[in-house]
This record gives sequence, C-alpha cells and structure tokens, in this order.
Amino acid sequence: RPLRGQERHACQEKCSIIIRRRILGLRRRNGGKKRGRGGLRERGRKRANFFDEYQLEGVAPDANEICLEVTPENLSRALRTSQNAKCVKIKLTKKHCPCLTLVAELPTLSSVSRVVTHDIPVDVIPRRLWHDFKEPSMPDFDVSIYLPPLKTMKNVVDRMKNLSNFLVMEANLNGEMNLKIETDLVSVTTHFKDLGNPPWGDDGSPGRSQSRDPEVMAHTRVDIRKLQQFLMGQQVNPSKAMCNIVHKRIIHLILLHEDVSLQYFIPAVA
Repeated sequence: RPLRGQERHACQEKCSIIIRRRILGLRRRNGGKKRGRGGLRERGRKRANFFDEYQLEGVAPDANEICLEVTPENLSRALRTSQNAKCVKIKLTKKHCPCLTLVAELPTLSSVSRVVTHDIPVDVIPRRLWHDFKEPSMPDFDVSIYLPPLKTMKNVVDRMKNLSNFLVMEANLNGEMNLKIETDLVSVTTHFKDLGNPPWGDDGSPGRSQSRDPEVMAHTRVDIRKLQQFLMGQQVNPSKAMCNIVHKRIIHLILLHEDVSLQYFIPAVA
C-alpha cells in the first residue's frame, strides 16, 4: 500500500554511525532538521567485545574515525536477514555510491556455502562537520537518580499523555522522583520512592549536587512525547537506568547494559 506522510517521513529519517578506534556509536536526533535540535540518542559499544576482527583506517592518523549517515530501516532490514548467519562481515565500500556492505555466510545442510550480500547506501559526513558528532559530555546536573522499572514508567507516561502534552519530571537526593502533569482541569502526580542515587565519583559530573539539600527537588518540564519515544524504543532490560536533571534546563537519561550505553537528552520547554 502507498506510504502515508508520517510513514514516509519515518523511513527517510537517518541515524549516524560513528566508527572510532575503540567505540562504535549510533546516534539519532529527534525533532527539527537542523543539527542539535530535539532529543539526542547515542548508543556506544566497545568494539573489542563485539567484533572478532576490527580494522579502521581514517582520513589521517590524527583523525582516525569515520562518520556516516544511514537510513535505519535499510540497516535493520539487512541485519534481520543475517541474524542466523554463521558470520557477518561489515565494510565500507564504494559502489555506485558509498555503501555499507554486509556479507552474511548462512548455514547450509550441504557443502555449498550460501552467502548473502547487502549494499546499504550511506552518506559520508565530511570532516568539517565532525564536531557535531562528538561523544556527548556529562551535563553539570543538580540531581542524579536511578529510574524505576522502565515498563512501569512507560505505563504511567502513556496514561498521562492522554491528559497533557507536557510533563514535569522532578527528583531529589533522597531517592524520590515524581512525574507530574498540570492542566486547567486536572493535576496528577505519580510518586516513586527509595530509587537510590548513583554514587558519582571524582571523575563524574562537577559537583553542584554535593552541597545540595537532599530534600529539595530539581525539576524540568519536557515534551511528554519525547519521553514516551525514549520509553517505547527500549528493547533490552538494562542493568542500570538513571536520570540526571539539570534544573529547568535538560533531562539526561542513561541506560547501561553489559558493554552498551545509551544516552538520551530531552531539553526543557517553557
């Protein structure tokens, strides 16, 4: 059937692949077309724990990385057909255009090997734009707190979305977090207690929170749809999920699962 407008737009959205010597990162910006607007997802994985063989040759010794943009659906479709493969090779190639080429050796009952090749068109991001794709730094947060079970949090946010387009997320250093919506007709608050606060060390964020009153809440008002997108997109049960709140400015969400980290930034709205 023909694609509707929203479906066509979703298929055309692109994510970035950042290939570095030690890290393979996937990044996606939500919202406007200009760089830096809307939410930002970044998923990083240590290459040594994921690939048996890993070779990288950047444009120069002092710029040993490659930045690409790809349509996520094209990459996902190729990986789905390769999920039962005995081995998969991924390499950057030059065909009719720059491509990520996936070569999958599939299992077979005979002595004849079966190999499937996918050529996925990509855009090579020029070096002058690499500063837009640096690994996000830890914000100077006011409160950092562990999140409740994501499924529970998603159920709460889904119900609140029917009442308002905006949500206030607040937390303190006593392990308490509230999700609130307020309209002219209704005010709803969901309370979470005993969540705990991450023990950031000297190499963590600068210590604005260290001298903070543990009872005082830091809060940020955000677009509820962006928080819902974050909760809908999680396919793994992370070993740790935490939230850093910069008062009235930004929410920084972090998921950790084995050697994979995912960060999501949601800016405040007035």
